[in-house]
Amino acid sequence: MNDDRLGGLALIAGAVAGLVTMSLHPTGHDLAAPGQFAVAAFRNAAVHGLAIASLPVSFLGALALSRRLESPARLATAALVVYGFALAAVMNAAVVAGFVAPRLVKGMIDAAGPARDGWETLLDYNYFLNQAFARVYVVASFAAIFLWSLAIVRGRVLAAAVGVYGLVMAPVAVLAVASGHVRLGVHGFGLIMLVQALWLAAAGVLLLRFRAP
Repeated sequence: MNDDRLGGLALIAGAVAGLVTMSLHPTGHDLAAPGQFAVAAFRNAAVHGLAIASLPVSFLGALALSRRLESPARLATAALVVYGFALAAVMNAAVVAGFVAPRLVKGMIDAAGPARDGWETLLDYNYFLNQAFARVYVVASFAAIFLWSLAIVRGRVLAAAVGVYGLVMAPVAVLAVASGHVRLGVHGFGLIMLVQALWLAAAGVLLLRFRAP
């Protein structure tokens, strides 16, 4: 199996892992619900663990895609660098949401009186960190998709339709988040991941089917 096929499989696997993560992602209400903390915390850690484990796979797919699209303009190389920053940001978002937040919720549940207020403050701070990292991921990952799409349209190495979709979808998604029309809660981030997964999976299929002349 050559690098294109392996890279295509990696892109598809990373996209699927992202969708599975968001489809099973518990909400903050699930963690704080009476008698549900243990189950929700386990599920929360499991889905975020899956997300983190899938990041190297996604990067390997991105590497194969960038190598296939490389040209003197170096658009694909720039996309790979930006995507690496995006994956680092979303890893941090997953860590604070999947492994720090449950501990803070548990402390808040067990505390009483003024101590509970302190745990709530820490939980709010953790939420703001998660949202900041998530926003960096959205901007950087869609910037990478935009650059890859531009390389596809210019180079005609892969089907131009995927490139056109990326050129339209990437700025629209960033503007939707930046303007506040899409909030990065569980449902909003899930929508972002779905839109992005469609492009990544399509690019993965093109790599799988690619035959060098």
